[in-house]
Amino acid sequence: MESTRGLARTAAMCATFMTCIVASPVIADEKPGAVYVTELPAGYRDWKLISVANEEGNLHSFAAVLGNDVAIKAYRAGTLPFPDGTVLVALHYMHVASEENNKVFGVEQSFVPGGPTNIQIEVKDSKKYAATGGWGFGHFNADGKPPSESLLGSCAPCHAKASRDFVFTRYAP
Repeated sequence: MESTRGLARTAAMCATFMTCIVASPVIADEKPGAVYVTELPAGYRDWKLISVANEEGNLHSFAAVLGNDVAIKAYRAGTLPFPDGTVLVALHYMHVASEENNKVFGVEQSFVPGGPTNIQIEVKDSKKYAATGGWGFGHFNADGKPPSESLLGSCAPCHAKASRDFVFTRYAP
């Protein structure tokens, strides 16, 4: 039951959040037409915050969406389509009630990140990923391993529905 919910949560997050892009430190599958990113970019935890997201329903998830310098510059300038070299990383966590905070407030109203669920990335390289709108996609489970390619196959079709160049996340100044 828990593994089924975890798989459903992962699939839904991939379809909803996938807002990340990785530049040179990312190595993609070298097969012709590959659309998957297979390594996390170096130093991504030091990137700037683009926005946060909260998913309710079965997910109960928080996400922090980070971007490299190319992404931040594009977001701030309102540049669309995003330029090649844009990289976004979404760090996903379960959200849990904060017992400590709620004791102070007297009601259950405070939630904090719980355990990590996954990391998702999008990489803009219009030549390398031409078959998927110029974007390469990556997903890493909480254990750091990628899921099956069948899960990743849902990323590009879903992101094609986003109104801003395959990206759902809006900049939160």
